[in-house]
Amino acid sequence: MGGKPIFALNITCFPTDDLPLEVLHQILKGGQDVANDAGAPILGGHSIKDKEPKYGMVVTGLVKKEQLVRNDNAQAGDCLILTKPIGTGIISTAIKRGNAKEDDINNIVKIMTDSNAKAANAMNQVGVNSCTDVTGYGLIGHLKEMCESSNVSAIINANDVPLIKGSSDYASNKENIPGGTRRNYECFNSVVNYQTNNQSLNELQLYDAQTSGGLLISVAENKKEDLINNLKKEKCLSHSVIGTIVEKDSSHLIQIK
Repeated sequence: MGGKPIFALNITCFPTDDLPLEVLHQILKGGQDVANDAGAPILGGHSIKDKEPKYGMVVTGLVKKEQLVRNDNAQAGDCLILTKPIGTGIISTAIKRGNAKEDDINNIVKIMTDSNAKAANAMNQVGVNSCTDVTGYGLIGHLKEMCESSNVSAIINANDVPLIKGSSDYASNKENIPGGTRRNYECFNSVVNYQTNNQSLNELQLYDAQTSGGLLISVAENKKEDLINNLKKEKCLSHSVIGTIVEKDSSHLIQIK
C-alpha cells in the first residue's frame, strides 16, 4: 500500500510437548532475519501452546496519505503487472503428498521468501493507480476484489501469466490441488468468462491459493515501461504484463483470453 514497516510483534503457537524448543528458536530467528532486512525491529509478541506450529507477525507501518496505494482505484486502460509467478499452493500440496522434486521444493522456498519490498519500492517510485497482493484467494480472487471495488472489469491473457516451474505438471495430478484452491474456484469462477478453448494452463492454477505471492499492480499505460524497468532493477521475480483493465462489463467481471 506504499507504506514502510516501523515495528513488528511475533505471534506464535507451538507444541512444546511434541517438538524441541530449538525448532521454535529457528522459526523466530527466521522471522528476525526478515524483519531486520525490512528495517523493522521486533518489539515482543505473544505465544500460545498448541498442537500445530503457527507463526506470523503483526506489523505497524507508516505511509503518507497522498501516497497510499489502495486496491480500489484501478482505471480503465491500466495495464496489470504481476511481480511473482504463481503456483505455490499446488507445489506446497505436492510436497505434503510426497510428490515434489527437491529442485522444485527449493525453488518455491526461494520464491516465498523473496520480499515484496522490492516490488513495492519499484511501484512507489513510479506511482500506480492500484495494487493488491496475491495470497489466499489466488490471482482471480484478488483481481475480482480489485475490479469490484474499482467498478471496472479486467481482461487476462492466459499465456502471459507467469507460472512457477513445474506447477503445471503438478496441477495435472488432482491430489496436488489444495482445498483452498478448489474453494476459490467454486467461489469466483462465476465472474469469469473464458474466451479461449485452447488454454495453455490448468484452469485451477489461476485460482491457486498462494503463500507469500507477488503484487498485482494496476498502472497507467504511460507509466508501464518505467515500472517494468524499475522491477527489473529491483531484481523482482516477474515483471509480466498479464492483462488490462477495461470499462465495467455487466456480463462478466473478468475475461480470460
